[in-house]
Amino acid sequence: MSASGGTKAIVAALLANLSIAVAKFVAFLFSGSSSMLAESVHSLADSGNQGLLLLGGKRAQREATPQHPFGYGRERYIYAFLVSIVLFSVGGMFALYEGYEKIKHPHEIEHWYWPVGVLVFAIIAETFSFRTAIKESDTLRGKKSWKEFVRHSKAPELPVVLLEDLGALVGLILALGGVGMALLTGDGVWDGVGTLCIGVLLIVIALILAVETKSLLLGEAAGVEAVQQIETAIAAGDTVTGIIHMRTLHLGPEELLVAAKISVRHDGTAIEIASAIDAAEARIREAVPIARVIYLEPDIYNETEAAKGPDREASPGGPSTPPAAH
Repeated sequence: MSASGGTKAIVAALLANLSIAVAKFVAFLFSGSSSMLAESVHSLADSGNQGLLLLGGKRAQREATPQHPFGYGRERYIYAFLVSIVLFSVGGMFALYEGYEKIKHPHEIEHWYWPVGVLVFAIIAETFSFRTAIKESDTLRGKKSWKEFVRHSKAPELPVVLLEDLGALVGLILALGGVGMALLTGDGVWDGVGTLCIGVLLIVIALILAVETKSLLLGEAAGVEAVQQIETAIAAGDTVTGIIHMRTLHLGPEELLVAAKISVRHDGTAIEIASAIDAAEARIREAVPIARVIYLEPDIYNETEAAKGPDREASPGGPSTPPAAH
């Protein structure tokens, strides 16, 4: 996995979650708090999720084969989608069940200092993990808002870790609130209420992750800035007069496919056109280094066909950029 995959953030989250899961489970054994049990399962699920992200990054590095000519870059999307399923089923649904049982059969929390102490320790540990994820993301986020970064990032690992860490921190606060209210009122129902809130939180985060990773699995185009850079690079030569239509597709977070039908001068020779295509491909790779698979088809610009617009059924279709004057 490349640096943009956020390996450092994933490892930091994995170590934090493993230590927190053990501490929470010990606290549950001593106190009987359902919030602590739900939180220990939550941390265990998060640890498994980080393991899935690391595995997906490793498998995505495999070389292309005849059966998979475009490589395995999308494995990272598949494993990120599995994370959302694990978070929903193991984390969220279990917490809802445990919260319902605790509300139905409440009991007083014993040895209160165990859950409170562990929750404070967990909040500190998760804060450090969250801080690492934020620092790793800032190098890629640029001027985007956090919402835009999570929604439009092509590398799924950092948004997943960010949402997991955010959910973990909020969940810990909810657990601390539930335990605190149960201790103050002497009513164990509050512990169950805190557990239900944790379950709802995890399910919401899991659904957000599922929607975003589903979009990546279906295949997303390059970002607006990258598309503009590619269009500029293609049309920069003398022989290429413009772009009739173009499609881009992420084969993985760091691998982009570019397919375009380009208009060329009608009096160009085969050698000139071939040289122009080679030069255009070189310019594209220089402008957008992740554009590794490029197919450029030369054609003569036709106003009648262009009038049909950028319809995928039209051939050659409408131009995505107007042909340059020559």
